[in-house]
Parts: sequence; C-alpha cells; structure tokens
Amino acid sequence: MSHQNTVFHQLLKPTLRQDFERLANQHHHGQKLRSATRWDQFIAMLMSQLSCRQSLRDIQSNLESQQEKLYHLGAKKIARSTLARINEEQPASLYQQLFSNLLKHCENSKIAHKFRFKNPLYSLDASHIDVSLSLCAWAKVHESKASIKLTVGLNHSNTIPEFVALGNGIENDMVQGRSLKFPSGSIVVFDKGYVDYQWFAEMTDEKVSFVTRLRPKTVYQVKSKNKILTCKGILADESIELCSDYAKKRGAPKLLRRIEFYDKAKKRTFEFLTNNFHLAASTIAAIYKDRWKVELFFKAIKQNLKLKAFIGRSRNAILTQIWIALIAYLLVSFAKHLAQEGWTVQRMLRIIQVNLFERKYLKSLFSPDKRSIKQEEPQLRLFL
Repeated sequence: MSHQNTVFHQLLKPTLRQDFERLANQHHHGQKLRSATRWDQFIAMLMSQLSCRQSLRDIQSNLESQQEKLYHLGAKKIARSTLARINEEQPASLYQQLFSNLLKHCENSKIAHKFRFKNPLYSLDASHIDVSLSLCAWAKVHESKASIKLTVGLNHSNTIPEFVALGNGIENDMVQGRSLKFPSGSIVVFDKGYVDYQWFAEMTDEKVSFVTRLRPKTVYQVKSKNKILTCKGILADESIELCSDYAKKRGAPKLLRRIEFYDKAKKRTFEFLTNNFHLAASTIAAIYKDRWKVELFFKAIKQNLKLKAFIGRSRNAILTQIWIALIAYLLVSFAKHLAQEGWTVQRMLRIIQVNLFERKYLKSLFSPDKRSIKQEEPQLRLFL
C-alpha cells in the first residue's frame, strides 16, 4: 500500500492544500515564513492532537521519526522553537476559519435525531478550559483559577459543535451565548445559566424555539391550562405570563409555556419553560433530558484531545491549539460517518492514536473483525 494511504492522510482528505494556502495568506502577520509554513504548523499541531504528544520536544521527535511519511502529506519536520514562534505570532483566526469551512463539509453527515419533529435541535452550553494561572495571567478568573470559556451549540443530528465561540473565562455565559445565531425553525435547549428575558423575546421574534429550566421564585400568572398525561410524568402544562417588574423591563415574551415533570428515575420534579406551544409536554421534557449530549461532548474532547496541557503561553498560541483540537474532532466525526460504524468518536480517537501513521484504510481500521476493504475509499474534498 502506498504512503499516501496512511490513516493521517485519509483523515486530511476533506482539506485541499491550495485552499488552505489561500486561507493562510489571508491570515498572515509579519514577514514571510522561511523555515516552516502554516501547513507544517497545522500538520504538527494536528498530529499532536491525534497522537497525544505532550510537549514541543515530543512533537518534534515524533515528526522526525515519521519524516518519510510527512513528505507524502506535503509537510516537513519543524523545529520546536520554530513551532513555538509560529504559534505565538501567526493568527489563530486561520484555524477558526478552517473550522467553519469544515462544518459545511459535515452537512452531509447529518442523520435524523431520535425525535419525530424535523426541526434542527441544538444544545447550548459552555465549559471552562483551564490554563496555568502563573503562565497565563491574562486568562485570570479569580485568585486561584485561569481559563478560557468554550461555548458550543451542539447539533443533535450528528453531535457536531455547529456553533462555537471562545471567550474569557470570567465572562458571563450569556455574552457568547447571545452571539450565536440559530436558524429560524430550530429548537435550542439550555440550562438556567442562559435565562435572559430579552433574549427570549428576540428568539421568539426570530421563530427559534427554546427549552430551559424555570428558575425558582419566578413570578408568573397562569393564563390557561392544558390537558395532561400523568402516566408520562406530566404534572402541569400551562400558558403563563411573566409578571415581575424585571421581566416587563426586559421585554419578556407575553406568553410562555410552563411544564412540570416528575422524573421517576431521579425521583425529582422539574419545571421547564419554553416558547413552543406545538410539541407535546412529554416531548419538551425529553428534549431537555437529551441536553446531556453536550456534556458528553465536553467530556470527550477534554479526555481524548490535548486540552489540559498547553504548549504555549500567549492567548493566540492557546486559541490555536483549541481550534486545531476542534478541527481534529470534526475530521474524526466525518471519518465516523464514512465508516458507518456505531462507534463513539472517543473510541475512534483511541484507535487513531496508535494507528496514525499506519498504512491502513479507515474502514478496515474501524472494522477489525471484517475482511479488509480492498477498494479505496471515495476521494472527498472540501472546497473552502
């Protein structure tokens, strides 16, 4: 089997080199790079994510040991000092744009989510990515913590973070949450950290449905009651008006829906708030329960990608590492779609880590108990 059929090479197929270079020219700062290119940087940093390299020296050693196979990727080995300098100086915005373009490539990988409605369903949440307080004082949250906040809108049809924003760890969740523009007709589910009545009104005007938890001590007036199915755990289904002075000042929607649900497994009662009056109350409760997918996403990237130890200190270097980690997640997610296997992305990442430079087809790699796939996988390309 030829060199170009390494697992790494196949994972990179969605990206065309010439289009990457066009983006690199658009997102360049300072003098022309001589000893290494942005493509060399990308390959080195992506390799560090997919093979869990722990330091600049570790990255350099691994690249040197795979130098012959790097040639077929169009890259070359890069000195650790050069890699560190490019990470510090060259804009991370290149990889933010590359991530956005890769998202378009993942559109074809969507499958129907488990709910009967056809509306896109997103989970909105944020998670802190911790950095060293002593090395990254610019990311200080309080006296003992420094972090960057990663906000995502996770599409339930393919568990892809379709909306992503990176902000300061000290920022309120709403700062980045409100910046994400969800499509008309979609449904967004989030926890009580995103309660903002003005934002609720904006989403209602944009025909975006939301599902969240009702905060304790919320002042409201019941306008009407709907029939309930106690056999499905529904205790109340009401149309309500928020009547506190604060809600009126913030321009809350005139009418919202309150659903009270008893979870037999947890033996707890939950109150949900939504602007969707069409779906069954039990479906609204199930949608909020499915929000757990975004928590699993954060767990997957933190446990399987390099987001706990950073090889740079500046904001730009750390953002570069985070965006390339998210790109690695997208590439593996798309490989999962091609393989048509029921594996989780986490499991696939573990397999890729030990086979990155092996000359194996992705399908045979993810189907070890089946006959080797003799026919090469289709050549898929991303036009940026």
